Amino acid sequence: MSKFSLFGKFSVQEGERDTMVEILLEAAESMENVNECEIYLVNISETEPNTVFVYEVWSNETAHQASLTLEATQTLIKRAKPIITGMERIGTLQTRGGKGISHDA
Repeated sequence: MSKFSLFGKFSVQEGERDTMVEILLEAAESMENVNECEIYLVNISETEPNTVFVYEVWSNETAHQASLTLEATQTLIKRAKPIITGMERIGTLQTRGGKGISHDA
């Protein structure tokens, strides 16, 4: 079993972190019925007040790419774009298993 995972960082305008968190939590909620999305976690850091981190686990990279074309995703991207000052893919990983991950091949 190998899953596609990524760890991303969104930098936002001063004071807009909570807005970005709300948008990304809506994105996480929109993934509830997308079986290929196993984990979508929205995180903040006490030391980076204008940054939001997202950790995602997908059945495969194709499923992740397909999710970016969903209408709900496109709507959320349009809402987020005006406050985003930078994006960074911190890492792309191959998840091998663990708590919360399905064990399908």
